[in-house]
Amino acid sequence: MNMRSALLGFAAAIAVASAANAANLSIVSGDTGNGLAVLREKLDIYEKSSGNKVTIVPMPSSTSDQFGQYKLWLAAGNSDIDVYQTDVIWAPQLADQLVDLTEATKDVIGQHFPSIVESQTVNGKLVAMPLFTDAPALYYRKDLLDKYGKSVPKTWAELATTAKEIQDKEREAGSKDIWGFVWQGNAYEGLTCNALEWVKSNGGGQIVEADGTISINNPKAAEALEAVKGWVNTISPPGVLAYQEEESRGVWQTGNAVFMRNWPYAYSLGNGADSAVKGKFDVAPLPAGSAEGATSAATLGGWNLAVSKYSKNQKEAIDLVKFLTSKEMQKKQAIEASNLPTIIDLYDDADIAKAVPIIPRWKEVFLNAVPRPSAPTKVKYNEVSSNFWTAVHNTISGNGSAADNLELLEAQLTKLKGANW
Repeated sequence: MNMRSALLGFAAAIAVASAANAANLSIVSGDTGNGLAVLREKLDIYEKSSGNKVTIVPMPSSTSDQFGQYKLWLAAGNSDIDVYQTDVIWAPQLADQLVDLTEATKDVIGQHFPSIVESQTVNGKLVAMPLFTDAPALYYRKDLLDKYGKSVPKTWAELATTAKEIQDKEREAGSKDIWGFVWQGNAYEGLTCNALEWVKSNGGGQIVEADGTISINNPKAAEALEAVKGWVNTISPPGVLAYQEEESRGVWQTGNAVFMRNWPYAYSLGNGADSAVKGKFDVAPLPAGSAEGATSAATLGGWNLAVSKYSKNQKEAIDLVKFLTSKEMQKKQAIEASNLPTIIDLYDDADIAKAVPIIPRWKEVFLNAVPRPSAPTKVKYNEVSSNFWTAVHNTISGNGSAADNLELLEAQLTKLKGANW
């Protein structure tokens, strides 16, 4: 039995409606890479078995733009959207407008990593079902490191040195468009993720600590951001200040970068038939900072599925969520989109290990990943993050020193905090 036949059989086993009582559902997604195509494949399987129809409402890839639109729709009580694909950090901010999935998922929720389930539980209610988790990696051109006798950098300083040396030598050899390192420098949530890694890995804390303490205004954080400022137009293109994930991947996948910071989704695409770097790269944990005691830090990411409390088809929407987050569908998503499963058993799945070798290797990375401070800042997280990425973007763009911008940021966050978050 081939995989598609097996999936169709599975879908039939959990069919939620007959054709005579079909529902028209909608799901919102801002998936990058081939994520939307894989989602459509899964929905086609669901539709054939259930008789229901599901429309994808595509969103911009920027999570900041997505969140803003979600808030507008939910505030208006929009009943046109049944299922939302939500970032791991949004649960506390959207919880009041989402359906409690606790009872409906009690038969399957135990398969998922407890920490991820906890992140989607607000005041005892499961408001979103884990779909896939995420932690970024350092992608590196193993062919170029081998060519010049270089090892994978363990610190950001080593990365900068290695990137510059290989970049310059490759340009001398005729690769005029190559850069040393591409990442996400646009002023959006992705920059918060990148900058949290720079700061945390240098011993500079987590912006706001678990107890609510504002910690970002410190010398180690400033040191990390000043170092990054020095990358722009030396090992990273000037345009990196406007890059999101896909712009970074575009440069990387055409063979024009030595290193890239990105999420696991870029792995399968980088090994695609149309990729200039197919078979030429590997991944490693992100580097550590230069400060004493510095360690690697990777921002915890991940996406979940939530049902709008304004949906007119809540039962069918819940069943759709259970279908899309099931073991069979997560396996398909892992193999075809290199997304990290949230179901523990899949890390021992031989088919996944063969198709996407980084997935079993990445289990420990995301289990020790650094969360953004959405838990301590609760509904104010979006403002906290916006203020942070603005301060960072100003710094790496040359608009003020890191020390001055972080001092201003501390004042802004203190005012935002008030008596409490």
